[in-house]
Amino acid sequence: MAAASMIRAPVGQNPRLASHGTGRSAGVVRCSLQGAVVGGRAEWQSSCAVLSSKVAALGAHSINGQVAPAPAPAPPAQNGAVLDLVPVSSITGGVGASKNLPQPLRIADLSPAPMHGSQLRVAYQGVPGAYSEKAAGKAYPGSDAIPCDQFEVAFQAVELWIADRAVLPVENSLGGSIHRNYDLLLRHRLHIVGEVQLPVHHCLLALPGVRKDRLTRVISHPQALAQCEHTLTAMGLNVVREAFDDTAGAAEYVAANGLRDTAAIASSRAAELYGMEVLADGIQDDSGNVTRFVMLAREPIVPRTDRPFKTSIVFAHDKEGTSVLFKVLSAFAFRDISLTKIESRPHRHRPIRLVDDANVGTAKHFEYMFYVDFQASLAEPRAQNALAEVQEYTSFMRVLGSYPMDMTPMTAGSSSTISSSESSPSS
Repeated sequence: MAAASMIRAPVGQNPRLASHGTGRSAGVVRCSLQGAVVGGRAEWQSSCAVLSSKVAALGAHSINGQVAPAPAPAPPAQNGAVLDLVPVSSITGGVGASKNLPQPLRIADLSPAPMHGSQLRVAYQGVPGAYSEKAAGKAYPGSDAIPCDQFEVAFQAVELWIADRAVLPVENSLGGSIHRNYDLLLRHRLHIVGEVQLPVHHCLLALPGVRKDRLTRVISHPQALAQCEHTLTAMGLNVVREAFDDTAGAAEYVAANGLRDTAAIASSRAAELYGMEVLADGIQDDSGNVTRFVMLAREPIVPRTDRPFKTSIVFAHDKEGTSVLFKVLSAFAFRDISLTKIESRPHRHRPIRLVDDANVGTAKHFEYMFYVDFQASLAEPRAQNALAEVQEYTSFMRVLGSYPMDMTPMTAGSSSTISSSESSPSS
C-alpha cells in the first residue's frame, strides 16, 4: 500500500517534486494516476508496463533532444488509471528555468596545469618592486606575478590553485638563511623545482627634492638595513634606522604618506614605481650580495642527468650522540657528493629530549631537524644509494626536491640591472 499511496497523488500538484526536475534531459517524465487507486500486484505490474511503453514512445518522438508531443493519449488502464507523460519543461516552468540554478564545477574552472615556464601565475612575498618579483620574472619570464603579504600566503596560493608556482628566498650571502621559509617547506607539501640566484643592489630613496642632510629616519627590511650599515655610517647620516616588512613596501610607505624626513632602502625599480628619487646608488656594504630563491610547485619534476642538478632533503634522528650525523654526512662523502648547505632547525614536535642517568641525573638535549642540499640528481645511482643509507640512520627523511642548479654567471655589473626591490628575506 505504500507504493499505491505514493502513486495516488499527482506529481504536478506536489511543489517539492516539481522543484527536482531541473537540469534533466527530455527523457525525464512524470507519472500520475488521475484519481485512480492501484489495488493489487497485477494492476501495479500492468501500470508499469503501460508506463514503459510510454517512455519508449516518448524517446521515438524526441526532436533535437527535446520532447515532442505525444501523438495520441494513452488508453486508460484498469480501474480508470491514466498514465500522463509530460515534458520536464512544463514542470519546471520552461527551458530557461534552470539557468538560475548553480552550475557544477568544471575542470576548466580550475587553474590549468601549463607547461613549465609558459604563462604561469607566480606568487611571491612583497609588493611590486620587490626583489622576489624580479626573481619570479627571472625564473619564469613572461609570467603573471602575484604579490603576497606573507610567505605562508604564497605557499597557500599554490596549494589552493590560485597560483601555479611560488618563488621564495631561502638564503642570502650576507644575511644567511631565511628560517621562516625552511620551516614552511616542512609544513607544506610543495616541491622545489628550481632555484634562482639574484644579485641585490640597494639604493637610498627619498621624495623628490629631499636632501640627505634633512633626513632623520631610514626604514627598510632588517636584512637591508644590516647589509647597508657601514655605508650609511660612512655617509655621515645621523638617522634612526627602523625595520619594515620589506624594502619595496618601505618605499611605498614613504611615498604614500609624503614623509619628507624619511628615506627608504630599496631598488631603483621601486623608485620608478612609487615616484621616489635615488639619493645614493649601490649602498650595500658588499658588492657580492646575492639572494638564493627556490621555485615551488605542486608536483615535482623528473630529475635528469644531462645538466647539473641539486637535491634538497630534510631528516631527523632519534638516537643519542653525534655519531648519527657523522654517519649521514659520510654517506655523501664516500660517494664523492658535495654538500652545498646544511642547516639545523628545532624539531617542532619534539624540541627537547630527556635522558635519565643514574649518576648525573636527567639531561636535556635539544632535538633538531637537518636540512641538506647536495650536488647530485636523484636520477644518479650514487644519490639513490646515499639516500638509502641515510634512511638507515634516521627516523624521518623527506626529499624536498631534485632540480636544476642556477648556473647563471654573476658579473659585477649585473646587480645594477635588477628591477626590483628587496633583500633576500624581505621578499
